[in-house]
Amino acid sequence: MKKYTEMTLEELKDEHAVLEDEYKKYQSMNLKLDMSRGKPCREQLDISMGMMDALNSHVDLSCEDGTDCRNYGLLSGIPEAKVLLGDMMENHPDNIIIYGNSSLNVMYDTVARAMTHGIMGGTPWCKLDKVKFLCPSPGYDRHFAITEYFGIEMIVVPMTPEGPDMDMVEDLVSKDEAIKGIWCVPKYSNPQGYTYSDETVMRFARLQPAAKDFRIFWDNAYGIHHLYEDRQEYLPEILAECKKAGNPDMVYKFASTSKITFPGSGIACLATSLNNLEDIKNQLKNQTIGHDKVNQLRHVRFFKDIHGMTEHMKKHAAIIRPKFEAVEQILEDELGGLGVGEWTKPIGGYFIGFDSLPGCAKAIVARAKKAGVVMTDAGATYPYHKDPNDSNIRIAPTFPPVESLKTAAQLFALCVKLVSCEKLIAEHE
Repeated sequence: MKKYTEMTLEELKDEHAVLEDEYKKYQSMNLKLDMSRGKPCREQLDISMGMMDALNSHVDLSCEDGTDCRNYGLLSGIPEAKVLLGDMMENHPDNIIIYGNSSLNVMYDTVARAMTHGIMGGTPWCKLDKVKFLCPSPGYDRHFAITEYFGIEMIVVPMTPEGPDMDMVEDLVSKDEAIKGIWCVPKYSNPQGYTYSDETVMRFARLQPAAKDFRIFWDNAYGIHHLYEDRQEYLPEILAECKKAGNPDMVYKFASTSKITFPGSGIACLATSLNNLEDIKNQLKNQTIGHDKVNQLRHVRFFKDIHGMTEHMKKHAAIIRPKFEAVEQILEDELGGLGVGEWTKPIGGYFIGFDSLPGCAKAIVARAKKAGVVMTDAGATYPYHKDPNDSNIRIAPTFPPVESLKTAAQLFALCVKLVSCEKLIAEHE
């Protein structure tokens, strides 16, 4: 079939009539499928069930330094958990704080602390006339929700397959003291699955921000979430590169086991410089006496070391890889060559990024929902939910069973074709 953009008005109308009939068939199926968030499926959760047997009422619940994990203490986490997550993050245990179950919570706290008390003696952001953040987009909606909640002005920076537009980043941060941070998902990014190039990481490390309290919020959420053993992306380690470039304090690096073990009961961590750690601990000691050390110990006893975690991630990949491949194949079969959309083919992470014709994303998502498939709201991957082109849609393949996922992907592709037809017909008329 030729491209929709090359069809005559009559050809488009004929195609639209066929598509509408097909769409009505899907509506009659009473589907209830959810592709809205990057949640692990039940099978993924099941592979971590052994963690529930790692501790019981008969085992020693002391960590290696002798601390009883059932009691108070160890504000920054138990030593062996720091080693495990340090290996996962490629950072020294001394540069790590272990938190509770959510890295998003840690990011929120980090912004809140900067708002109320400033960073390393700097002016609290709440006392400044203007605070701005750079937001590589399409990006992670929950990052943008945090900065929007605190009234921080968000500036869109275009994403490329190499990472954020670094010419723009370097220019903005060097000139504007009100720019205090940038959100980054550097590996298998949300939603496109891009990994920053070595050059991009080096340019981040060499930034010369006008604001002394500028920080890179480096959310390495998918650091070990490879889909293929023989095709894996690697990142230069940002803390080490910043230190070499003379910017040792410029990065907060976040991660968690949320999509490794149980999203509701994982452990989160922050890696950063010793100066930043001291600043954070001064606040943290007023917030808590320590996070859940029993859960930290449970994770360590279950994985034993980074090798155990790596083997565990292979099991995750075996479950979700066929789902990514199924969606990509359906998109190719149904939309390939029609000129109505482009999509990424990530080799890790949790999402596929889709770009429709301009002005179509909201209508596509609405069409899918009307037929029983819920997707992430169009626009969610941009600050303030304002996609300037109304074209980006995040596809989350992990949660539905494979057969249901195939149905959802076929319906999605149908909706893309329908809405694209309607747009092009309107342009003709």
